[in-house]
Amino acid sequence: MDVKSVGVIGAGQMGNGIAHVLALAEYDVLLNDVSQDALDGAMATIEGNLARQASRGKISDEDVQTALSRINTTLDLPELGQTDLVIEAATEREAIKQAIFEDLQPHLQPHTILTSNTSSISITRLASRTDRPERFMGFHFMNPVPVMQLVELIRGIATDEETFKSCKAVVDRLGKTAASAEDFPAFIVNRILMPMINEAVYTLYEGVGSVQSIDQSMRLGANHPMGPLELADFIGLDTCLAIMNVLHDGLADTKYRPCPLLTKYVEAGWLGRKTERGFYDYRGETPVPTR
Repeated sequence: MDVKSVGVIGAGQMGNGIAHVLALAEYDVLLNDVSQDALDGAMATIEGNLARQASRGKISDEDVQTALSRINTTLDLPELGQTDLVIEAATEREAIKQAIFEDLQPHLQPHTILTSNTSSISITRLASRTDRPERFMGFHFMNPVPVMQLVELIRGIATDEETFKSCKAVVDRLGKTAASAEDFPAFIVNRILMPMINEAVYTLYEGVGSVQSIDQSMRLGANHPMGPLELADFIGLDTCLAIMNVLHDGLADTKYRPCPLLTKYVEAGWLGRKTERGFYDYRGETPVPTR
């Protein structure tokens, strides 16, 4: 199927980034959220990010205006049923995602492909709650979407070949690279990344190193662009914990047990950059380690 229009559910950090790259690739985009403030904020973010790309010579001023004209917003979820492809990028909670697909299902066109940007939840299980498991798959962008080149494409057990080819064609048109992953907990990237972050938190928890020394060691000793604790703050500690719980529950292996210190930070509401406190305190001019 030749995808021409895409509905994006969720106007947060991932959703607005997805809308941004789709519009630049000349797709008609309908961006949905339950909050008008979130939609207005997303459009402001997209406009700012496009302007930044133009200032660096990556796109033209005309590209900015054309891309913005391709994005429409709506609070009415059923409107997305008229698009060719739906990418759900809501909160990483399975019950919320299931409720969204249930509400959208009666309004879908017969050919519409449903996808989820989930970073860890079973695609097969999400698909089984819809009327089109063969036209359902995982479409996992990396954060920040306009910068990161990889997209994980995850087939559920019922996903058909035409659905995969259609989604792969979208990734190709975006100028990104598709990695095909099997439907096991956390797929490829987070299956490897999150245990590393969790181990860094254990290293802090056990007093082996401080926040600063752990991040510095991985930046300078392993040539990582960001330290694991800094990266956890960027991702969101609640998201890191949710993915570790999916790994632990889904694979029943103690090596995926979330560090108690990670749980404690989430219980405190210290979720990283989005709450201005995590392993670093971001309320001043310079981030300061909290331990």
